[in-house]
Amino acid sequence: MILRFKTFVKNNSLFSKADRILLAVSGGIDSVVMADLFYKTGFRFGIAHCNFGLRSKESDLDEEFTRKLAAEYKVPFYTERFDTKAYSALKKISVQMAARELRYLWFEGIRSTLKFDFISTAHHLDDQAETFMINLLRGTGISGLHGILPIQGFVVRPMLFAYRTEIINYAVENRIRYREDSSNLEEKYLRNKIRLKIIPQLEELNPEFKRTLTSEITILREWEKIGRKEIQRKISRLIKKHKGRMIVDLQTLKNTSHPELYAWEILSAYGFNASIISGILEHSAESSGRTFLSSSHRGVINRESLIIEPLAVQKDEPCSMISAKTKRVSKPLGLKLSLVDYGKNDLIPAEREFASLDYNKLTFPLEIRKWKPGDSFYPFGMKGKKKVSDLLIDQKVSLPDKENTFVLCSSGKIAWVIGRRIDQRFRITSKTIKILRIKLD
Repeated sequence: MILRFKTFVKNNSLFSKADRILLAVSGGIDSVVMADLFYKTGFRFGIAHCNFGLRSKESDLDEEFTRKLAAEYKVPFYTERFDTKAYSALKKISVQMAARELRYLWFEGIRSTLKFDFISTAHHLDDQAETFMINLLRGTGISGLHGILPIQGFVVRPMLFAYRTEIINYAVENRIRYREDSSNLEEKYLRNKIRLKIIPQLEELNPEFKRTLTSEITILREWEKIGRKEIQRKISRLIKKHKGRMIVDLQTLKNTSHPELYAWEILSAYGFNASIISGILEHSAESSGRTFLSSSHRGVINRESLIIEPLAVQKDEPCSMISAKTKRVSKPLGLKLSLVDYGKNDLIPAEREFASLDYNKLTFPLEIRKWKPGDSFYPFGMKGKKKVSDLLIDQKVSLPDKENTFVLCSSGKIAWVIGRRIDQRFRITSKTIKILRIKLD
């Protein structure tokens, strides 16, 4: 067992004798055996224990046990008590997910603050099989079927060479004491149900089920590496970044072979599940403006594209006031302002990011605000009044850009739909003496 441990660490380049490793030790057999292997192989380590307070007296006894274990090995010991149920309620997630988040956030805090090189957990090959089954049930795509990786960022898993029976045998042979977690026998948790009910039934069909699955996971992992390179090459042609948003070319995506595969690889990264992704692929050009939500992002159909952006906290945008002396505005958007004398032979910039307004027709202070439903103005070059909403539709402005459109107002009248069009009432004429020239920065 010791030789296999050292070989696995070396072959997977997990860490070296020079590294300091923070061991996540619950007091259970897996993590206690891991600590013993670290000690006997001479690696430098400390022990971290989380007391989640979920089993009252049992939790306290686990903490005391791991404290004594660290003292026996003469290594640093760190512990923290968490109000896991309160965190679960606050974040609206399961108790198990809350415990996981709290655990890794705390471990990483210790690692970075106290200069540990890695965090080590005691996941083994039985955990590998259970995780595969969980991900298969949840539908995580091939990335969830490659199993638990030996190293991810600063987290290493040096026990992924051993099955639980081997860990138990090692503990018995070496007379290693450990704590039993009574919650491991509660079938209300999905992982426990898979371990206690589903896998034993599969082992009736194939007594070597775990070993077979481990072998298949290894093959899947290698196929994933090969496939991912090709997938990423094609994905790079389907997406582009613009103003902090991701734009997906849906038309090209739908015309590729296996569009569902590429859609999953692109969109699952933003939290979209299989049913939402299917709905996105089924859109038509007439569904422009339709919105799809994940827990973290929003996807908006814009004709033959999908615009993806993080969900923003909705809040009222404050107005910004511009005095006659203002030269630059940075919020809510960047503007450069200059006052110039008008000569009849002067060229007026026609680009949308410029506005040239008759200074004497303006009343200061000017106001910058987001446009609102019902806003209307007299667009330069058009006859009569027009709603701002209709102008944005005519210009085929996407929903995210509509939501971030601002107007410049003078005494309540819109002088410029910023970046779109000025108002006829504030245009330059033969009687103009001075121009307020504004550039969208």
